[in-house]
Amino acid sequence: MSLNRIGSRVMPERLGTLARLPLFFALNGRRAVIAGGSPAAAWKVELLSAAGAGVDVFAVDACSDLVQFAAEFPSGNVILHRRAWAAADLAGAALAVGDFPDDDQAAAFAAAAHAAGVPVNVIDKPAHCDFSFGAIVNRSPLVIGISTDGAAPVFARAIRGKLEALLPKGFARWTAAAARWRAAVRASGLSFAGRRRFWELFAVHAVAHADDEPGRDEFESFIVKAKGGTASGIDRDAVTVVDVDGDDADSLTLRTVRALHAADVILFDEQVSHPILDFARREARKIRIGKTMRDAEIEALLIEFAKQDARVVQLKSRDYRNAAQIPKQASRCAAPHLVPDNDLITAD
Repeated sequence: MSLNRIGSRVMPERLGTLARLPLFFALNGRRAVIAGGSPAAAWKVELLSAAGAGVDVFAVDACSDLVQFAAEFPSGNVILHRRAWAAADLAGAALAVGDFPDDDQAAAFAAAAHAAGVPVNVIDKPAHCDFSFGAIVNRSPLVIGISTDGAAPVFARAIRGKLEALLPKGFARWTAAAARWRAAVRASGLSFAGRRRFWELFAVHAVAHADDEPGRDEFESFIVKAKGGTASGIDRDAVTVVDVDGDDADSLTLRTVRALHAADVILFDEQVSHPILDFARREARKIRIGKTMRDAEIEALLIEFAKQDARVVQLKSRDYRNAAQIPKQASRCAAPHLVPDNDLITAD
């Protein structure tokens, strides 16, 4: 069955303009340069050291916080050089940060960093910055950065405070457990779909039990559940048929939203709106079903994608209360199931 026969693939809406591209630098064991000895520079020293960078600080006059960080660095080594910076100091650095009250000094530092091929930030002088430091929510290895492109730093800090209250400290333990378990999951013999199922189980459990200590019992439980597919290795939840109000994204159930988040392929008719499709991952394949396609053809297509280890969701905008049954000859693939009208999303 050709794709031209079944309908048209729909590309996701293009990403809106970004004032800043959020990136996360791997700095462990690398070198960073700080020029300046103010409290603002000291805070940048603490951030870079906490990320594992070895920090060379060049300051004729260093504030007390900076002196303390040099003596009691959080992670990466901090060396305080009691002199002004020189262009040669920037060679081989991963990042450079300067604190200069004078624009000419700031421009000279930025130019020297660019000549050395080093990304640079000059504190409170965005015209001389290749990158910026946002507000940070630290549940390392889970780290969240917040930026307003310098427009409203106080607002960014307020958002950080809101997120701090929402995100349990225990998320750090669960993220660290994910790092420890990743190799074992790959070696477990699970199929690609099974490994994805493992991490879905992990995520749901971690969110619901953030204060628990992840251990071997949880790992083995997720492995057993992730292996609970059909005899063919196809996940029994590989195909989901959902009855939706075509243009009302607010009416989606939590279960429907979860299904869209996990879907690799989404089939939908022309009445399903973009706000509903926006709940899907951007990389999910979205296919609009043609008006003339028969139910049997749609069922065959659902099975075909599921056999390829894809998780498939069909969105039906018409009044469809009973999911059609998969033909017996295709019984080795899980039958579609209708997501019930419960678990409605509500605002706090």
